[in-house]
Amino acid sequence: MLLDFTVSEVSIQVEELTVNSEILNREVECVLYLPDMEGVVEPLHLLLINDGQDLETMQYEQILQPLYKKNQISPILTVGIKAGDRLQEFGISGTPDYKGRGAEAGKYRQFVVEELLPAFYKKTNISEFASSSIIGFSLGAVSAFDIAWHHANIFSKVGAFSGAFWWRSKEAKKGAPDKNRIVHKLIKSTQEKPSLKFWFEAGTQDEKSDRNQNGIIDSIDDTTSLLNELYKKGYERNLDTRYMEIIGGRHDVATWARLMPCFLLWAFGK
Repeated sequence: MLLDFTVSEVSIQVEELTVNSEILNREVECVLYLPDMEGVVEPLHLLLINDGQDLETMQYEQILQPLYKKNQISPILTVGIKAGDRLQEFGISGTPDYKGRGAEAGKYRQFVVEELLPAFYKKTNISEFASSSIIGFSLGAVSAFDIAWHHANIFSKVGAFSGAFWWRSKEAKKGAPDKNRIVHKLIKSTQEKPSLKFWFEAGTQDEKSDRNQNGIIDSIDDTTSLLNELYKKGYERNLDTRYMEIIGGRHDVATWARLMPCFLLWAFGK
């Protein structure tokens, strides 16, 4: 039986979940979005979203509604993880940037896998999902990439909206402006090829910086060069990756909300 909501049948439950994290030594607030599953036997998918505090501003529930009404996506449990100290907990685990930011990224990754997942399994009584994905915005996208890359046994897809892929271990210098990017190095240094699919978005107005003076803003340059590293690793263009470059797209919630249906259709579309 396929999910077959009609306009009058669509209902999305929105609930709060607070996880007491021993790993992060703080309470982590989450918001859960779950479609009414009465009479539906189609497997449920899981989507984790960093910076879950932005979902209300994004009107995420209203983004889901028409996709369900038109029967365009499979049912998803969305877990929006509200951020704590973004500059310390987001990043690449084990590799702080040149200013020491991201020092707690390893703990955040551990929290997601060891504390968060068990917490909402317990709350929802759901023990298995058809698939699990994780996404983020800006620095939260770097975190999502880190978590998926290290736990491809759990996650099958990762999404990055305006990813902060400039994240670097040493400050950029004129002679080598593109050296020391942490995510790019992670891909290069990983011997195996994690079984993942990737979705990236960058906007032409994400920023104005162009550190290598090639006429392409850094957010687009860093994202497309990261894609090239994935291709070198053996991932296939358009099969394993999707890249959307948005004319006029900005580094803001409004742009990410506009692109969210595109991601959801890519990840969970029928």
